[in-house]
Amino acid sequence: VQLVESGGGLVQPGGSLRLSCAASGGIFSIYTMGWYRQAPGKQREMVAAIASGGSTNYADSVKGRFGISRDNTKNTVYLQMNSLKPEDTAVYYCNALGGSNHYWGQGTQVTVSS
Repeated sequence: VQLVESGGGLVQPGGSLRLSCAASGGIFSIYTMGWYRQAPGKQREMVAAIASGGSTNYADSVKGRFGISRDNTKNTVYLQMNSLKPEDTAVYYCNALGGSNHYWGQGTQVTVSS
């Protein structure tokens, strides 16, 4: 499974970004898809996840601000990020979980700064 993220960049506090992750090489519809992030000097943490049936899970720090969705016809998962804060600055990674196998994208940088 190959995962390619896009949509990162520099945004001011309070702004919005939408990340996309395009998957290929697997059966996208059966995977639990997730977004993780890693800030400098910190461990990678789960941001949001969406199961094959559509149920979602969010880190407490992003609840009410971020939204994860998937389009199985396009093999793509999205992360809509609103009301961004400087502490959201990190490299964001797309993850696919199939059985016990984890697949990762290369990451996309999100920087929230004025």
